Amino acid sequence: MKEFQKIIRDTYYNKDSKRGVAGTFNWFTEEVGELARAIRKGKDLEDEFADVCAWLFSLANIMGVDMKEATKKYSKGCPKCGKIPCICL
Repeated sequence: MKEFQKIIRDTYYNKDSKRGVAGTFNWFTEEVGELARAIRKGKDLEDEFADVCAWLFSLANIMGVDMKEATKKYSKGCPKCGKIPCICL
């Protein structure tokens, strides 16, 4: 995860930081829409999941969020009930 975030930073940080948080978030949400269409059609799934991940990590980069640290929230299962699988109602 750390390596992927670095690749995204090295590749896109300059462009995305100039675009700013709002502009980058807009691109991210557009990619989520493209993923939704791909899910409905049942095709191009890997490409669209990859694009959503790339834009999410790019947004994290310009916001100064370490995704490896952020995902620790779920490292022991559900953060609410603490179980795997989740038993929350």
